[in-house]
Amino acid sequence: QVQLVESGGDTVQAGGSLRLSCAASGSIFSINGMGWYRQAPGKQRELVASITRGGWPNYVDSVKGRFTISRDNAKNTVDLQMNSLKPEDSDIYYCKVNLRISVGSTWSDYWGQGTQVTVSS
Repeated sequence: QVQLVESGGDTVQAGGSLRLSCAASGSIFSINGMGWYRQAPGKQRELVASITRGGWPNYVDSVKGRFTISRDNAKNTVDLQMNSLKPEDSDIYYCKVNLRISVGSTWSDYWGQGTQVTVSS
């Protein structure tokens, strides 16, 4: 069994900051990439930021310079520091972890439950 628990979503005024955190636990042998996605009602889920096991980050253009993704491989966590938030950043944010539960198992994606970020103007 694998669980991803998210935290940090809240309501904040435009220009403010939030820090999202995601912790993976359970039967985990190895974790590959991690990432944060967001999804508005009726829209497709969008990749916001991703990070490799070696720490190489990538961001969607709309958040570059404002968001920072980081991970702690010892604790199996991935964070998203969000600064200079804009109303258009308002969405449900989901973390995703690519992992395998054993040497012979398939690499699979696991998703967090989602956390609401609301940016007011």
